[in-house]
Amino acid sequence: MQMCCDLEVDVNGQEIFMVDKKILSSFSGKLNKLFGKSIATSKNLKVIFHDLPGGAHGFELLARFCYSNGQTEITPCNISLLHCVAHFMEMTKEISVTDNLIEQTEEFLEGITYWAWSELLVALKQCQDFVPAAISSGILQKCLDSLIARVAVSATNASPFTSSPDSSGFRFSFDTRSTESLKNSYSRTNWWFDDFASLNPTLIEKVLRAMVAHKFDHVILSRFLFYYQKSSFSNATSIEKRKITEIVVELLFLLDHSSVSCRSLFEILRVALRFNVNKCCRNRLENMIGSQLHQATLDSLLIPSPPGTDYLYDVNLILRLLKSFLSNGDCWVSSTHLRKVASLMDLYIAEVAPDPCLKPSKFVALVTALPDSSRDLHDGIYRAMDLYLEVHSKLSEEQKMKICCALNYEKLSSEALKHLGRNSKFPSRKALHALMSQHSKLKTLLGDNNILGDSPCSYSEKGIKGKEVENGEQHVLYAGKLDISMENEKLEEHLRGMQWRVTELEKVCRKLQAQMEKMMKSRLSSSSSPRSLPRMCS
Repeated sequence: MQMCCDLEVDVNGQEIFMVDKKILSSFSGKLNKLFGKSIATSKNLKVIFHDLPGGAHGFELLARFCYSNGQTEITPCNISLLHCVAHFMEMTKEISVTDNLIEQTEEFLEGITYWAWSELLVALKQCQDFVPAAISSGILQKCLDSLIARVAVSATNASPFTSSPDSSGFRFSFDTRSTESLKNSYSRTNWWFDDFASLNPTLIEKVLRAMVAHKFDHVILSRFLFYYQKSSFSNATSIEKRKITEIVVELLFLLDHSSVSCRSLFEILRVALRFNVNKCCRNRLENMIGSQLHQATLDSLLIPSPPGTDYLYDVNLILRLLKSFLSNGDCWVSSTHLRKVASLMDLYIAEVAPDPCLKPSKFVALVTALPDSSRDLHDGIYRAMDLYLEVHSKLSEEQKMKICCALNYEKLSSEALKHLGRNSKFPSRKALHALMSQHSKLKTLLGDNNILGDSPCSYSEKGIKGKEVENGEQHVLYAGKLDISMENEKLEEHLRGMQWRVTELEKVCRKLQAQMEKMMKSRLSSSSSPRSLPRMCS
């Protein structure tokens, strides 16, 4: 066959080949359709390919096949590339009935079940360079199916494995221990970790989704994802690390959340924050942590604040985690879990309270984030408030009162109440005496209804809880809810005429007065039994 070089082929901008257009057109349907009847007449033509699978190497294999009159050696090492190039160049039987490349590669793939594991892995890895073509040609799926089938068979034949995310001490870590030592510890069930971990993120995603579809143990899959992230970080750039982290989180989100330990999730959260992953990734990670926040520890919660902020710890993150925890519904937020999280939050609030940059609004948000039913005692909250007020001694009386209103004084122990009675860091005695005086006036006005009790000292028994008399001084610690009745409209008029004389409590007392007026107007009745007064603040 007479050969010439009358066709210039630019392959993906990598390399230019001078070939015989007639020879290549006799095997390629794409070129045959491109040139049409001009194959025999036109000379010095040029073709530019932008996305030929395998680039210059792929075209070279194609050219060798054509110049060898449709003969080439097909092996597991080149099958993926040959198959994709054949589909790209449309080398079908319509062009060459006996020697078309697609038919030869498909015939070779029929024996894929007999390939060695290493041969399957080589074929799959070759697909990494041209994933779209490998997907469209079908060879990627064939390699995946065969590999996953091998893993499934080995898992079935392996000894029983305890499926607990923390059972074997395998936890996500970024220390300097070699991945090989970790692999040896799990060689019986996780022997495939290192081989799959060498794949790029795109193939990792496809492998894991396929394994989830085949109902692999989610604990094993979560461990593999942590192993993959650790091993792939060694030579990765910051951008690559961010992409890897986002893919790992996305795949973890597909698994049963209980299959991933809370400690591991917090570890990956720190990495995600360090590399500034996208919002969707961060939300998914926070959702997973929130679903098992009852398993967290104080050390896990103490995450430094984002760069550019003054406060020490990322309080906003913890508030989001609490919101996620509460939004998981009754299936997660059992009374036991709720109490565990409340105990954990008491420790956390006490830890962040000494931060001089922590704003009162954030402190109150932490204290009130969980429902009141989550705590039997508020002693932990009281101790945290004591620390906070000690560090933030320059707060106004109004700010202090707003903070103290977050404390449920009914749930303080007797020891805490005694300490509070002597605690000068809480709102001033003058302010408390003024408020107590107003409540005494209410008692006098209400007369026989006896809502406030027999004397100003009996609040704790008649509705105003937590009052204590010590050293001849009275301290109003808490006021309950107001529900009064009246027969005389003069009471309302009298209350309107009251003037608050303590400037520190002016705004707070106005709020209390408005609440009382509203309730007196709406709850008129002929008789009433003793009930509790409203909180000083809400």
